[in-house]
Amino acid sequence: MNTVSAPPRMRTPGIVAQELGESLQRVQYVLRTRPHIKPAALAGRLRLYDRQAVAMVREELHAIDARRARREWLHD
Repeated sequence: MNTVSAPPRMRTPGIVAQELGESLQRVQYVLRTRPHIKPAALAGRLRLYDRQAVAMVREELHAIDARRARREWLHD
């Protein structure tokens, strides 16, 4: 039986932002400030991210939002 797996799907930061429903600026901020989220591949200067990186970006954005909400709640 010959099974062929699909090639990994790589995403640019813009596609990551689109998939997560976030602004490109927020995604770029997370990618720039979280050294543990690394591109899976490079195409010239273009950084490409895999599914795992997208999940990590999503988690970081949720953490940022949770901290912001907690801070606002404490100041009310």
